[in-house]
Amino acid sequence: MYVKVRTMDGSQTAIITISKLTTVEDFREMILEKMNVTAERQRLFYRGKQMENGHTLFDYNININDVIQLMIKPVLSEINSNVQAKASSAKREGEQADKENTKKNSDVQESQYYRVGDLIDAKSLFDGTWWEAKINKITVNPKTKEMSDEDDGMLYHVTHEGFEDDLPEELLLKHIRPRAFQKVKFQDVCKGDLIMANYNIENPEERGHWYDCKVSKVMNSRTQKAVVATVFIGADSSLMDDCHIRFVDELFRIEKNIKLDERNGDMERRIVEGSPVKRKNAPNCATCKDNPKRKCKECGCHECGGKENPEKQLMCDECDMPYHIYCLTPPMEAIPDVDEWFCPLCKNDDSEIVRAGEKLKDSKKKAKMASAKGNTSRDWGKGFACAGRQKVCTIVPQNHFGAVPGVEVGTMWKFRLQASEAGVHRPHVAGIHGRENEGAYSIVLSGGYEDDEDNGESFTYTGSGGRDLSGNKRTAEQSSDQLLTRMNRALALNCNTPINKNGAEAKDWQKGKPVRVIRNCKGRKHSEYAPEEGNRYDGLYKVVKYWQAKGKSGFKVWRYLLRRDDPIPAPWTKEGRKRTQELGLELEYPEGYLEAQKEKEESAKKERDASSGSDDEGKQKKKNSKRKKSMETEAEKSENTPSKSKKRKTTGCSLEKEIEKLIAKDESNHKLWEESKQLLKEGRSSFLNAVEERFLCICCQELVVKPVTTECKHNVCQACIQRSFKAEVFSCPACRYDLGKGYAMTINKPLSECLIKLFPGYDVAR
Repeated sequence: MYVKVRTMDGSQTAIITISKLTTVEDFREMILEKMNVTAERQRLFYRGKQMENGHTLFDYNININDVIQLMIKPVLSEINSNVQAKASSAKREGEQADKENTKKNSDVQESQYYRVGDLIDAKSLFDGTWWEAKINKITVNPKTKEMSDEDDGMLYHVTHEGFEDDLPEELLLKHIRPRAFQKVKFQDVCKGDLIMANYNIENPEERGHWYDCKVSKVMNSRTQKAVVATVFIGADSSLMDDCHIRFVDELFRIEKNIKLDERNGDMERRIVEGSPVKRKNAPNCATCKDNPKRKCKECGCHECGGKENPEKQLMCDECDMPYHIYCLTPPMEAIPDVDEWFCPLCKNDDSEIVRAGEKLKDSKKKAKMASAKGNTSRDWGKGFACAGRQKVCTIVPQNHFGAVPGVEVGTMWKFRLQASEAGVHRPHVAGIHGRENEGAYSIVLSGGYEDDEDNGESFTYTGSGGRDLSGNKRTAEQSSDQLLTRMNRALALNCNTPINKNGAEAKDWQKGKPVRVIRNCKGRKHSEYAPEEGNRYDGLYKVVKYWQAKGKSGFKVWRYLLRRDDPIPAPWTKEGRKRTQELGLELEYPEGYLEAQKEKEESAKKERDASSGSDDEGKQKKKNSKRKKSMETEAEKSENTPSKSKKRKTTGCSLEKEIEKLIAKDESNHKLWEESKQLLKEGRSSFLNAVEERFLCICCQELVVKPVTTECKHNVCQACIQRSFKAEVFSCPACRYDLGKGYAMTINKPLSECLIKLFPGYDVAR
């Protein structure tokens, strides 16, 4: 198998052929050879994990064509001199700046407007709310360049009432003002007035915090009293229109900053002593409304809900929930002297944590695998049979009978793994894919049984089982009789007749369940209809009959007669070969495979050149003759890939009238359908790929199910947009167009019906 190694900046990429059993240390040596980066300077990352020595690539679940990121450490000797020079320069500049700041930043007792100890309203620079506060200190602001009504050149260090233990906040003149004391009666409020009111942004029906508001409408009738205003939120006073102020009896006039020499006696008293009116804010705990007598597991002990004995409560550093030390299991006698403490729900099991330098811990399933025990000397990790799927077919469900949309008869793949990814035959190794109580969906003819007979349009297939595959063997000699169970029974269920333990023949074989058939090149020794290379999809077959017979091995096997029932001509016929050429169907390779083979061939060539001058050149050539021949063959194929070969003329296809009518009804997606239909001239497969790409849900990244076409012409799964609305996001997931809280989310029926016609069963697969 092969992987790609790419530097963080993307400037270098190398394809390296490896085994899953390759150690990280050996992998670093391969990178050194390919990219000229020493092992000491390599930091390797795969899916967020840093790869450490002492492990194999199998430990990190690395698969074919995966990308491993390489971070190259800088050479310290090259940067030390620059760092020292910069450090000394920065130190001198810092000392000079400190001297200047010391001169400028001296404390003062008063400014033009305020003195230390004055009671004020202070603005939160986070959300624009106003809080009752007190000035603790006044200092000169060294960053002030020009005096104005909003900046008098001072920094005001204030603490909020009720939060005196918090660090003081540094505010400018424009962020503070005299504490509000004048209540505004509801009948005196007029349109355009600037007032301070209590409002809750998240839940307008509940009590919130204090904001500056500009009145836009006053509703004063016998049945309704309401104020509609524009609320100034955030540090930059952003506008929030059409906010309904609920607490109309708690409106305050906004005070302005007044210089010390302009204060009168009443204002001086209020600023020093405070306003007699106490404003109410939203409770800190929304559950108990800050009721000290009520038990609450949100603001009190998370176990008992009690708020007593706060000095015996521990706060979890993860969830911030308090716990009484005597409510824990087991209870504690005293507060522990530790830097961090985690509650039972947040604490991780130390035995499950992989610490720096420790070996990765395998899952239970992985630990039982023979490959994880390391008791074999065989390197099994190079081949494609051991690789996992890079993608899974979601167009049709796993139990889909019949053809897979977009996969043409005659499609060829280099490896079985690719057929699995396409959804034609999902198992990597097994010859039959099915369910014992449902039927078989696909089979592979690979010449594994000597009893198989292949006549092209029909063939006799031998069931599975009766072989001892212990020791992780892929195949073995027949050693017992086959039973009509599991996959054998599944294939028998496809026959149009009731299941019979003695075998049966279909009453009308064409009414049986279809089976997708793939022929493998290994079957070439028994059949002239098998492909010369790789795997080929040969269409749909039906089971005519099944019976038990004595095989050539001397044991009883189950035999199945299958006959082709597909309107598309077989690939080996004259019409089938012509159609294959028109569609341009070529042998498909995994992504990056040909590049990896080219790299391998170049490496082999270097080895041959290096060994050509040695005395045992003849022995070396003889020893590696098969390997060289295989690599040269792959290299020739890489030179004749479809991208470099002459493009064959393809005959376009047309859509069924029923689908054309559904497309015509879907007026909102007219442009997308026209773009997709332009690819009909390249074949149905290209058209289906275009449809799948254009009608992809932005949320789940799959073909849309029960599609909702928004006003902004985007298509989203109904379930996906419903989840978005539950999270109180009322906009289009693709472009953030505001859909409104009451958006109907109506399914686009023409689009839904059309997609189901093109991709039968894809909605069930999801």
